[in-house]
Amino acid sequence: MMLRCMLAVLALAGTTLAGSEVTELKVDVVSVPEGCTTKSKHGDMLTMHYTGTLDDGQKFDSSYDRDQPFTFQVGVGQVIKGWDQGLLDMCVGEKRKLTIPSSLGYGERGAGNVIPPNAVLHFEVELINIGDSPPTTNVFKEIDADKDNMLSREEVSDYLKKQMVPSDGAEISEDVRQILEGHDKLVEEIFQHEDKDKNGFISHEEFSGPKHDEL
Repeated sequence: MMLRCMLAVLALAGTTLAGSEVTELKVDVVSVPEGCTTKSKHGDMLTMHYTGTLDDGQKFDSSYDRDQPFTFQVGVGQVIKGWDQGLLDMCVGEKRKLTIPSSLGYGERGAGNVIPPNAVLHFEVELINIGDSPPTTNVFKEIDADKDNMLSREEVSDYLKKQMVPSDGAEISEDVRQILEGHDKLVEEIFQHEDKDKNGFISHEEFSGPKHDEL
């Protein structure tokens, strides 16, 4: 799943340079349910449905297509900055449109073969649920196949492929197919961002995805 890999698992933060006339996050509220008493805040676990498109209208991912909403912790760097900022003070059932500049998305690097450099991202989002529990999944442990507390390129590559390829043998979507074509580039981008000491491995300390204090 593209955004599970790109937005949550490894939180590929964009650079601070934008190459488009869109320079600020734009949040348009589409609809708000009556009787909203609780709104999303920093640190909440949010469950969202979303569809993401580029400026030209090309769709690069959608949870609706998989009929599987996406859950993450808001405000802690698990997703792109445009989501961390644009999904606060939101009611369950509320729908929004986000226009995210490159500086709050994937910056000059883009992401794989699907999101080009300096891309403005457009998201239609719907908040399904607000929770207060931290993520129970230790992604670092899931990736670390040989349990040596270091992530190799092979381990990261294998993990991402497992996330994108349906386990039930279903046909791969064109969006996922394009991501797989740029898979090696994506792995290298992840290591550029995560491998702080450039030793060829990502340590538990360096890893910015969901993990727990214990190993």
